[in-house]
Amino acid sequence: MTVTELSSERRLPRRRARVATAGRRDRPSPLKQLLLQLLCLAIAFTVLFPIIWIVSMSLDPRDISRPYELTLIPPGASLDAYIRVWNQPSPNPVSFLELAKNSFLLASATAIFSVAIGVTAAYAFSRLQFRGRQVLMIAVLAVLMLPPVATLAPLFVQLNGINIDIPQIGLEFNLRNSLIGVGLAITSGLLPFAIWNLKGYLDTIPKELEEAAGVDGATKNQTFVKITLPLAMPALAVTGFLGFLSGWTEFYFTSTFLNKPEDYTLAVALNSMVGAYATQTPWSDFAAFAVLVAAPVSIVYFGFQRYIVGGLAVGGVKG
Repeated sequence: MTVTELSSERRLPRRRARVATAGRRDRPSPLKQLLLQLLCLAIAFTVLFPIIWIVSMSLDPRDISRPYELTLIPPGASLDAYIRVWNQPSPNPVSFLELAKNSFLLASATAIFSVAIGVTAAYAFSRLQFRGRQVLMIAVLAVLMLPPVATLAPLFVQLNGINIDIPQIGLEFNLRNSLIGVGLAITSGLLPFAIWNLKGYLDTIPKELEEAAGVDGATKNQTFVKITLPLAMPALAVTGFLGFLSGWTEFYFTSTFLNKPEDYTLAVALNSMVGAYATQTPWSDFAAFAVLVAAPVSIVYFGFQRYIVGGLAVGGVKG
């Protein structure tokens, strides 16, 4: 054994001791661990308490006038409220499945169009240098700071003046009083976030990959479709999910623009169950309806939570 090997063997225990000592220093004290655990429990209780309350209320068969008490398992708990809501969720002659279909179509369309338009604009901001680029980016950011309800009146007037009339296929409707008009209004509010979130993610993709594809003979469109889009799939999935969630829970535009009950969505039907006074609201049915509305997107979120949080974190690295 050489002198170098002997010295290395002698230094090895010292290194291990230093690593162990550093690990003990980084470990929080028992009191700090206890406080952190209590804080996590308090946050979990704050988040779960409303959910537990609404689920318990949906199982309560009593015709309570006000939801002032919480009983984990109410006396005579049953699923009657879910059955009533499934068959007739609102006073209008529209079934739950019809409302869910309208909500799904609206949410899917807004998610697809916001991602499709947003990724092309984000790619232009991320990769291209053109006159007015900084001004446009600031304009998009300014629109992002604007609450969607602020655009309600101008969009109502603008879409109300557009009438679609195609007699060849018997298509005639007012754009404002249709799911298409509502979808356009929602998409206009989703685009600023989609552009900024996707731009931040595209900035993290090395440009050398696209340059290498160009050297191999790929065109700009081929590089964008076959190189950039697959690498940006996490951010696309996150942006699409958030766009779907916005369309699924949208209330302001749908309640203001739409007049026909057959075009109503789940959010509008849920709001129609609220009476003028608390005693006029069927709380069990309202709670059951709320659970049915929230369940699909909640299941999808919990299933893809790791990818959603990761995509948002990476997308916010650069801007």
